[in-house]
This record gives sequence, C-alpha cells and structure tokens, in this order.
Amino acid sequence: MRPGILPAPVLAIVAALALAGCAAAPPAELPQRLSPAHQTLPPMKSFGPADPLPPMRSNADMARDFLELSFFMESGRPIPTLSRFEGPITLRMTGAVPPGAEEELGALLLRLRREAGISVTRLPAASGAGITVEFLPRRQMQAAVPQAACFVVPRVASWDQFRARRRSPVLDWTTVQQRETVAVFIPSDVTRQEMRDCLHEEVAQAMGPLNDLYRLHDSVFNDDNFQTVLTGFDMLMLRVFNDPALRSGMTAEQVAARLPAILARLNPAGERIAPAGPVPRSPRAWITAVETALGPGRGRAERAAAAGRALDIARQQGWRDARLAFAHFLVGRMARPADAELALAAFLEAGSIYRSLPGGEVHAAHVDMQLAAFALSAGQYQDALTLSTSAQRAAMRTQNAALLSSLQMVQAVALDRLGRPAEARTVRMDSLGWARYGFGTDDRVRNRLAEIEALAPPPAPVTASAGVINGRGPRYME
Repeated sequence: MRPGILPAPVLAIVAALALAGCAAAPPAELPQRLSPAHQTLPPMKSFGPADPLPPMRSNADMARDFLELSFFMESGRPIPTLSRFEGPITLRMTGAVPPGAEEELGALLLRLRREAGISVTRLPAASGAGITVEFLPRRQMQAAVPQAACFVVPRVASWDQFRARRRSPVLDWTTVQQRETVAVFIPSDVTRQEMRDCLHEEVAQAMGPLNDLYRLHDSVFNDDNFQTVLTGFDMLMLRVFNDPALRSGMTAEQVAARLPAILARLNPAGERIAPAGPVPRSPRAWITAVETALGPGRGRAERAAAAGRALDIARQQGWRDARLAFAHFLVGRMARPADAELALAAFLEAGSIYRSLPGGEVHAAHVDMQLAAFALSAGQYQDALTLSTSAQRAAMRTQNAALLSSLQMVQAVALDRLGRPAEARTVRMDSLGWARYGFGTDDRVRNRLAEIEALAPPPAPVTASAGVINGRGPRYME
C-alpha cells in the first residue's frame, strides 16, 4: 500500500468508531462452548527452515550501520577497537537447559553456517568453550540484572563467575581486545519463543556486534522486538564482522577503510542500490522515553506520558523512519481504554510508515493485529477477518508464533461471527498449537484465547437495527 492511503477495511473501522461507544467491555472467561474441546490442547507447533528477507539497503548505508553497531555500546559509550573470536569458535550449554533448547540451538548454528559463513563447534557441558550458554531461572537472573530478559558478558564462563565479578571492570566490553571467553545467560522458565529469541540475539552478539539501534527495523539488533529471529541483514553483519579482511584490534577508521571492498564482495546487490544518505543518531532523551514506556514497574499513566514524549521528540527530529513509526505504535499501545480513537489514529500512522519501509512487513502485521482487534470489538467482522488473515504471512516468515497465533484467534472469532463455524474450528485449533510455542503454559494459551474471544460483542438479536454495535467500544490488544 502506498504511504498515506488507508485500506478499505481501515476506513470501515474508522466509520464504525462513529457508531461505537467508548466504554471498554469487561473481560470474559473462556467461553463454555470452547472449554470441553480444549481441556487438552493440541501439540506445540514449530517452524521449519528460515526464509529471511534479504538485506535491502545500499552497501554504503550498511557500512554506516556496521560501524555504529560494532563501535558503540547500547549506552552510547564508544568501543575503541574491534574485538572478536580469532580462530575456531566453540560453544556449550549448561545449567537448567529447557526442553526445545537443543533443537533451537541446532537450527541456529545451521543458519549461522549457511548464511553467515560461521562454523561453531558444539562441546559437552563439562568442557571449556569460547561461548557458554547458561540457563537459569528468570527470577534469579533479574535479581541481579532487573532490566535484562537475557544478556551476554565477556571474560566469564558461568553465572557464579559473573556474580563474583559483576562490579569489576573485567566485564567491561570496551576493554576487550580479543574475545576468548563469553557467557550468554538465558532464563530457563520462559516460553519456547522467548528462549529461542534470546538464543538468536545473544549468541549473535557473542560473536558479532554488541549494539542495538532502534532505527534498524530489519534487524534483531533493535530493542523494539518486532524481529524475533536473525534476519538477512543480521547474517550479513555477522559475515562482515568475521571476514578475514578484518581482525581484532582494528580501529573504526581502519575497519571503515576496508568495508567497501568487503561489502561489495559479500553483497553485490547492495552496490546497485542508491544510498539513503545520513541518518542522525537517536538522542538519549528519545531512548530514555522509549525505555520508560516499555519498562516494567511503572504505571500506565507514566508509560503513556513517556510514549508521548518519544513521539514529540521524533517529530522534532523530523524523522520518517522506523523510530517515528515505533513512537506512534507506543502511543497506541499505552493509550487508556477510554482513548480508543487516539490509539486507533496512532496505529494507523504507524502502519502507514511501516508499510513504506522495505522489509517493514512484520511491523505492519503487528499494527494490523491491533486494527483487527479494533474491528472485532466494533463488530466489523469482515474487516477483522481481512486484516488478521493478510498479516499471517509476515508473522510466519519472521517466525513469530505469538503474533501468528493471536492473528489466527482473531480470524477464528471473525469466522464464527460470520456464520462459518467449521472454518473457525480449524483455524482455532491451528492457533492453539502456535500459541503453545508463543505463550507457553496451557493457562496462558487459554487466557489469550479468552481475551480475544471477549473482544467481540455477543451476536446481535435478529431484530436489531442494521449498523448498531451493541453499545461496546473498540478495544486493542496488550
């Protein structure tokens, strides 16, 4: 869709808002007609081989991205020299290794070998390895590092070593000249998808760039969490980072001098794309506002105010990239239920920007999930069906089971309300298999299904006037 042009389903949702009230509907329990059929959920589904989108920017732009990813920490502190593993890379898993971790790690290492040209040798848990992936309970991790879902540190090989040295300069990445020992810490008691996502990003950072940049919408090196597995861009960055033309100890200037030849050799398609030009860095005030909006332990009013500040700063900066879209998305997510029209406007603007970005499909799919929820709650079932169905391709390609299952649940409710119960049952059953991967426990899966079922108003009486929405206001998903 061209930027600024609303699809027909969205126009219908906007029209429905004029008919719908602003009161939020109360949460509903799992519908009784579903509970007998789903006392035992179907087996967990899992993804097949990855099909990532290729990198879509010019090599000149990717050289700039590489330098900012590789020579700055997330805090903005500069990294004076490149550090990486020189020679063979080895890896072991230790701790309370959860079910599915072996399978996910195997798939990741296969992708790294095929797409990034990096061969990693697995070693037994008792052996010493360059990279140690240790699993431990989330509560134990966050007692030490409250803000981190998972993280990577240098010069230690266990949680005990990390705890003993956590306030020591030994763990300072900016002092590392060459990587020899790195530890990745991942919670053992999270969903399969969360565990996999941590494996992808933290193992990649253990052998590649350390920074995250909100403007990189086509990368897992981005704290907006729209991309859940390594992308084509990420694999190219890893391949460049470990290219023989580079070595540990090189400065940013030395690396910059070699990048054009490396990228031309590894990504010839990028030579044929015109550079987009300079991109200003994200000011610390914008990052702080985003982190406040996303951070735990804060009230909704504080988070909504922070999202508003992020949007104000993005507009002041004159951005038209993923950062402005994300600020709009946050405003929509943090809006109060009574501010449904504000939320809808924010989601529409975010979607318009994301659709204008090459590789922005999964971001647009997240927006469409929100719009589908609005449509469902407004009784616009055909619109909810169209939005939720069309967004599933991007969710599948980016291997986001939480998003995919939520879209299918919306699709199933819409099909039910449109008088197509057999199709609804098939889609709903499919959604539950993906939900087990994306949401984890049976209770969380059932709660998600109940939450989405509760969005739709009850079927209108036969005598109801056409166009009346039963007094329920539009809603969006958390």
